[in-house]
Amino acid sequence: MSVQVTDVDVPEAGDVGGIGDALRDYSRRVRGGEVGSLPAVLGLIALVALFSILQGDTFFTALNFANLLNQGTAIIVLAMGLVFVLLLGEIDLSAGFAAGTSAAVLGVTLTKQGWVWPLALLAALATGLVIGFLIGLLVARLGIPSFVVTLAAFLGLQGVMLLIIGEGGTIPIQSDILLAVMNKNMPVWGGWLLWAIVVFGYAAISLRAILSRRRIGLAGSATSVWIAKVVSLAVLFGGVVYLLNIQRQIVRPGRQTCDVVGDINQPVGCIPIIQGVPWAVLVILVLLIIGTFILGRTSYGRHIYAVGGNAEAARRAGISVSMIKISCFMICSFMAAIAGVLIASRDNSVSPTTGGAQTLLFAVGAAVIGGTSLFGGRGRVIDAVIGGLVVAVIANGLPLVTQQSGIQYVVTGLVLLVAASVDAISRKRTSAA
Repeated sequence: MSVQVTDVDVPEAGDVGGIGDALRDYSRRVRGGEVGSLPAVLGLIALVALFSILQGDTFFTALNFANLLNQGTAIIVLAMGLVFVLLLGEIDLSAGFAAGTSAAVLGVTLTKQGWVWPLALLAALATGLVIGFLIGLLVARLGIPSFVVTLAAFLGLQGVMLLIIGEGGTIPIQSDILLAVMNKNMPVWGGWLLWAIVVFGYAAISLRAILSRRRIGLAGSATSVWIAKVVSLAVLFGGVVYLLNIQRQIVRPGRQTCDVVGDINQPVGCIPIIQGVPWAVLVILVLLIIGTFILGRTSYGRHIYAVGGNAEAARRAGISVSMIKISCFMICSFMAAIAGVLIASRDNSVSPTTGGAQTLLFAVGAAVIGGTSLFGGRGRVIDAVIGGLVVAVIANGLPLVTQQSGIQYVVTGLVLLVAASVDAISRKRTSAA
């Protein structure tokens, strides 16, 4: 018995279609429930368009855009840390006051004890690591639900802050370098240099990944898709840099611009020149690159997704579930410490309210709105950035439209509820598919 073998066209490695095929594949994944950050991106575009129509003269300006980024920086950084915990299917309710406690340590060591700023900063970051280690130890070793442990820490850390700072006290931050992080901007050429590094760096890394897959016989993205992604990033980020490099102060008749030298609060008799990309943007980019590399390019990141997807299966595969949980809580509190330093830099001081109020709620909302699942196993660090921008746009744009704070809270809550609903529905569709 003979078997006739017919010729079959087998695509070569890397020949996986162009932009049209990539769009169709993405559409299929969205219909299957893998929506990712798409709802957040669409919501962000809709909100910007809405506020621009309602308050275009105030909202859609270079000055307000820079203020929006500064307002959202600490929330975004805090949400980045929460992504690691949410990927496990856990929660950290103490992240806000972990930020405040770390900032309090920074203020005391820097201002009251006269430490140099690098040592004071290290002490603040170490405080975050210790808090995360203790929380992770109770959750992973003793098996106490993270909701209970972090709720207790939420209450306890408020008391720790009061003991460190003193009730009703405020500690000024006396370091020009730390204050500059949230109050100063890069030179114009620095913004364009950052643009070049980001665009060409992404182009080189993504191209290397495609060529590596082709060398070992695996299919990779088409060259046209790679070019489209690089061009899109260059145009989008280039537009942001261009907008931020514009002189943001409005010069009225009879006034002139001047360079402001000296303390950031020093009064001047002319309109200061305010232009350039805020240094806070560089902080976000560096943390985004590091977090994305950890989750997407290391075995440790794969272990985090495995534990979040099925902890028992991960344990049977030889993964130390307890160590993964402890380390993720440490990362979360470490990022909270960074957020606390950013808040102190923006406020120029530390008080018992630092990291309190709606800080934690906005950070959790940012991570979930961006596409990180509350059920674990699905999410990226970029989700925190996108979700944080949505929250920042709402917090920045609504006060321009209405002065009723009740409406602002209702809208933010509804957006979070919609994001959680999309997450639940997408998981059901993915399971069904």
